[in-house]
Amino acid sequence: MFIRVLFMLLLALNIGGASWLLFANRPQSEEAPATDPGVPRLELLAERDNAEGDHAELASAPESPADLANDQCRRYGPFQTQADTRAAMNALTPLTKRIRMREEHATQTRGYWVYLPAMPSREQALATARTLSAKGVRDYYVVTAGDQQNTISLGLFRDQGNAERRRAEIAGLGLNPKVNARTEDLPVYWLDFALAGTEPDDLASRVANAGEARMQVAKCE
Repeated sequence: MFIRVLFMLLLALNIGGASWLLFANRPQSEEAPATDPGVPRLELLAERDNAEGDHAELASAPESPADLANDQCRRYGPFQTQADTRAAMNALTPLTKRIRMREEHATQTRGYWVYLPAMPSREQALATARTLSAKGVRDYYVVTAGDQQNTISLGLFRDQGNAERRRAEIAGLGLNPKVNARTEDLPVYWLDFALAGTEPDDLASRVANAGEARMQVAKCE
């Protein structure tokens, strides 16, 4: 009998304790502040950008297809260096709605080579060289190796006119020299832009040291 009473008492205590834990009112804990008093809240860059993007308005209305169709577009170049192209871009940007730099590759003449074509043998090349020397020609070189072996080089010239005069001089000695242009594939730079209004009469003159760059009407893209 005693054991049964003790068991019922313990059971009642357990039920009472569980009910108190489940239904008792608990004081709500206060969250600690994110920052100390007087210190501004840390704001992530992404949060700031998103907030600005949600509320920012365009400074001007986007252009309509009709507006774009009325654009006047030009291409200006070529420029030999990026530095010259950037200088031209800086000068033209205030007059444009949009402007960009574009790179292309072009074959450019780097000089002219005057030479006597390759002889069948080294002995013949040396004999021809002695003939040149005997006739007072000093500026020549016998190529001894490579693709141009046994060729006699008579000079490299930047100006085509000078190369032709050299060729005529050697031809006057009874020989048959050739002139070949020396070329390289080099980058050149262009500016593509749309004007912000009517094209000024002195548009090209706004750019200093433009060299051989020229202004052309272009299709807007």
